[in-house]
Amino acid sequence: MALKNAGYKVAANYAGNDEAAKTFTAETGIAAFKWDVSSYDACVAGIAQVEAELGPVEILVNNAGITRDAMFHKMTPDQWNAVISTNLSGLFNMTHPVWSGMRDRSFGRIISISSINGQKGQMGQANYSAAKAGDIGFTKALAQEGAAKGITVNVICPGYIGTEMVRAVPEKVLNERIIPQIPVGRLGEPEEIARCVVFLASDDAGFITGSTITANGGQYMV
Repeated sequence: MALKNAGYKVAANYAGNDEAAKTFTAETGIAAFKWDVSSYDACVAGIAQVEAELGPVEILVNNAGITRDAMFHKMTPDQWNAVISTNLSGLFNMTHPVWSGMRDRSFGRIISISSINGQKGQMGQANYSAAKAGDIGFTKALAQEGAAKGITVNVICPGYIGTEMVRAVPEKVLNERIIPQIPVGRLGEPEEIARCVVFLASDDAGFITGSTITANGGQYMV
């Protein structure tokens, strides 16, 4: 929504909730396309559909993510693989099909959403923390390849943001265990992360690449 408000032509991707996607498109006017980012073939086909309808992808925001939390001694291979496939391999699957076009046009913006837990780790999230840390390494490596071709590659690491998922946490847990860890004394807002994305997508950020933007209210400082 922030990118659309900034004047960009935007498409959204989703994996499963058709009703929510339909409502989102009706409310925002942003087309929503359904595919699973853990499948490379699905990404190739989905991106081709987006480009056929809306034009070349010049800005890619990798924001798909899932959790399958468990203490490591109880974590199953399926829980590990599901998170790695979506949260890490999904970056390859989405970025690879648009990379050649960005190189040919000598312009591109890749912006991936990692997590505070990819920086500091989190018990019960060996899979999630590993994937999100991998997102940061992916960004640093790819930024070096894209720089000479006018492509910037950056990553944002949000802390606790007031999304539906976080606000579903019991209020007592939020107030007694989570918010006290955040020096600014509150959850972040989705719009605050969106503003980081819009900045990194803009010409104003053309000299910024390979960077990690830490937006967590001071909870973890790097």
